This record gives sequence, C-alpha cells and structure tokens, in this order.
Amino acid sequence: MSSILQQLLNGLTLGSTYALLALGIAIVFSIVGLANFAHGELITICAYVMLAMRYAGMPWLLWVVAGLVATVAAALVMERLAFRPMRGALPTTMLIASVGLSIFISSAFEAFVSPRVRAVPQPDWMNNNVAILGLQVRVSYILVIGVTAVALVGLLTLLRRTVMGIAMRGASEDFNAVRLMGVKANSVIAFSFAISGFLAGVAAVLILSLRGAVSPHMGFAMILNAFMANVIGGLGNLWGAVLGGFILGFLETIFRAFLPAQAAGFTSGLMFLIIGVILLLKPEGLIAPKSAVRV
Repeated sequence: MSSILQQLLNGLTLGSTYALLALGIAIVFSIVGLANFAHGELITICAYVMLAMRYAGMPWLLWVVAGLVATVAAALVMERLAFRPMRGALPTTMLIASVGLSIFISSAFEAFVSPRVRAVPQPDWMNNNVAILGLQVRVSYILVIGVTAVALVGLLTLLRRTVMGIAMRGASEDFNAVRLMGVKANSVIAFSFAISGFLAGVAAVLILSLRGAVSPHMGFAMILNAFMANVIGGLGNLWGAVLGGFILGFLETIFRAFLPAQAAGFTSGLMFLIIGVILLLKPEGLIAPKSAVRV
C-alpha cells in the first residue's frame, strides 16, 4: 500500500508540471490558434536566469522572481517580434516558425552559454521530508502540488473576475465581436502570451526544484509531453489540458515504476499507444472544445 501511495504521489507531482505547461500552450492556442513549440524554451530561459542569479550570490526567492520576470518578458518578445508579423498566416506556417524559434533559442544557449548540464542547487529545506499518511514526502513534492493548485485557482479567478480575462474568454469564441466592442486585439493576444510565459516560469521553478539541473534542451522533451496532454484533453480546452497533463503524468509514473527493467525503454512507446487508443475512441479529445476557453 505504501508503494502504491508513493507512486500516486509521484504521478500527481509529475502531472502537475505537465498540467502547467499544457495550460500555457492551451491559452495561446485558444486565442491565436498557434501551437507554440517555442513555449518549451521559456522553461530553459527561466532556468538559466535562475542559474545566473545563483552565481551572483542572490537568495533563492530572488532567483524565482527574476526567472518569472524573464519568462514573461521573453513570451512578450516572442509575440511581438516573431508571431505578430505572421498573424493571419496559415497555422502550419506559424507552427514551423515556432519550431524554428525553439531550435534557435536552444542552439544559442548551447553555443554561447554551455552545452553541458549545469547543476542548480536548491535550498536545503526542499530536500527535507515530512510524514504524510505514513509516507516520507519531500517538501519539493508538496511545493509542486500546492503551487499548481494555487496557479489553477488564480487562473480561474483571472478569467472570471477581470476585464482582460473576460475579454480573453470572449476572444476565444468570437474575436471579431470582441474587437467590435472596443477591445484591442493586440492587448488580448499579448496578455495571453504573458500568462503563458508566467505559467512556463512557474513550471520551470518546480522542475528545477525536482531535478536541480539545467541544460540547453531541457524544455524540448517537456513541451512534447505538454502537447500530448493538450491532444488528450482536447485542443483549445484549458481544463482538458489540465486533465491531459495529469493523465500523462500518472501513465509515465506507472510505467516507470512497474515495468520490468528490460522493458523500461518501452515507456514512451506504451504511452503513445494508449494515447492512440484514446484518440481512436475520442478523436476530439476527452473534453470536446465547443469554445476554446471554458471555465
């Protein structure tokens, strides 16, 4: 029983990071129709900013603040310089542009910073254990789950209670109608990118708390899983993205924990097989997106 509880906790922790990343992708997709592969590089940017703050001798809390500011700023720069000039282009064109931007950013870190994995030591208190239901749980696991819950509640509140959040919900259903009501399209889109960047930054902080290392390509594998989560949940549906993230996290944890050692290499293949079965049964995803943003 303790082993099962431990794996459930591991799945919840991993699923939390996937859910945050999937949410960031879903927000932009719901407004612009852009599947932004460069979203993963926001994780890398945040991680390297935190590494730089560590070398500068700053306290951990300032690492976090600097990393979040950097990801929001980077997301806004992406939107303004890379995607705004292409607005109205075919979705395939914008997808290819985002892949190119992702490769450019990761290659820049590899060429001008370091191709090697760098350790980013976390505060000692994150490695402490607390007893919960007879399990010794790392504080970092509790941090991941708690921060994800707060982020989801905060996003729900923003979409329901703020003017810009309501404008985003309206834009996801009928952008032209929102513009006719006097809402500036550029403001809504930039705000959606800013929220996306913030969620990527939060995910990066949580990923570092679990892994304690940064590399130029760390965002790529994570973003592939986040896209799979969106497909499972239903492209264009925020809470479908969250559901897909948790499903993916639990599947990966179960396979890694219970597959024999000689079959561990089949983890990704089995995950794709199950996702394929889900899409055969529900091609539109588990939650069909009648409108792009549903709260």
